[in-house]
Amino acid sequence: SFSSLSSDLSALSARLASHLSSSSLPEDALRPLEKEARERIKYARALTADAKEGFDTQTKIQKLSDTIFAVGEQLARARRGGRMSSRIAAGSTPKSLHCLAMRLLEARLANPSAFADDPEPSPEFDDPALYHYAVFSDNVLAVSVVVASAARAAADPSRHVFHVVTAPMYLPAFRVWFSRRPPPLGVHVQLLAYSDFPFLNTTNSPVVRQIEGGNRDVALLDYLRFYLPDMFPVLRRVVLLEDDVVVQKDLAALWQVDLDGKVNGAVEMCFGGFRRYRKYLNFTQPIVRDRFNPGACAWAYGVNVFDLEAWRRDGCTELFHQYMEMNEDGELWDPTSVLTAGLMSFYGNTKPLDKSWHVMGLGYNPSISPEAIRNAAVIHFDGNMKPWLDVALNQYKALWTKYVDTEMEFLTLCNFGL
Repeated sequence: SFSSLSSDLSALSARLASHLSSSSLPEDALRPLEKEARERIKYARALTADAKEGFDTQTKIQKLSDTIFAVGEQLARARRGGRMSSRIAAGSTPKSLHCLAMRLLEARLANPSAFADDPEPSPEFDDPALYHYAVFSDNVLAVSVVVASAARAAADPSRHVFHVVTAPMYLPAFRVWFSRRPPPLGVHVQLLAYSDFPFLNTTNSPVVRQIEGGNRDVALLDYLRFYLPDMFPVLRRVVLLEDDVVVQKDLAALWQVDLDGKVNGAVEMCFGGFRRYRKYLNFTQPIVRDRFNPGACAWAYGVNVFDLEAWRRDGCTELFHQYMEMNEDGELWDPTSVLTAGLMSFYGNTKPLDKSWHVMGLGYNPSISPEAIRNAAVIHFDGNMKPWLDVALNQYKALWTKYVDTEMEFLTLCNFGL
């Protein structure tokens, strides 16, 4: 059964790849192909679950899971059609990221005794006196750059703790990377999968409920940020970093920023009438008109200081749940936009940070002032032109690649053009 499924999924992958290499696939032609792919993936997942219960064929299970992931990614790319640059959609670099994850998994399978399945937790992980960061990502290379850049910028790296949360299938790859390349300069890294948090279930979370109900616009990894107080119950303050940032200055001072009792500290991104709430929310809906000011200034994710005690006090997760349930049909905001969910959940509860903490646009704007970049504590490659992609803006790419561990042999094996 494993062999037959692998062959079927590989054939589907080849068909999707041939369509992607030529042009966007019309919706009416994509629909039967999508149906066939989903049926095979559903059956493959059921077979994998049965195999896990009956006996441990870990190598075969992992190989099938990897193939499922690859077909799912290609199907998602086919559905996105023209929404992405054709160079990005047809480029080889996302394949390189998948290759890297698979190479790391192969290293673990080849020598399982060298990598602990469940390493002993470090006491620093729960020490509220230290500086804690949360990063949600399935991109091990990007996360390694975030950690390395923050460590090199820190005055005392041993006081900085990174909590990295990924999908269960990627957790072994992250463990292999950080085992082969221990966190630099004494920083601490905790590696977790979202399956490690039992409260993330259909009973407690409308996010999980909508995903399991078939809402493909909601990505669990993106929405995990709304559960920070539950994930880290003993911590008082956490800085959320996106995986496409580079840290250039010591971030310790973020733990001394006075949030004036508010929950979220973030850099605002509006000027004139640009990037205000009217851009993100559907103000034809009465609930939106009654609760929000369309001219309110939007802020950005990328570097966010969260006061978890104030969050718990104000019930922000519960408020987020209310909005998610109201938006189950996607009428209030685009459910693919995790920023809009944040703008609603932390409305009136966000303190603007100085703009030098977070300079954005390196993934789409070729005209950012060199002085602004030089003075920034964190630079953010938001946009489609990520620094690990072939289409990255050349004038910014070296700001990211200088933190890549080029001695990791899998990078050359996976054709990264760094």
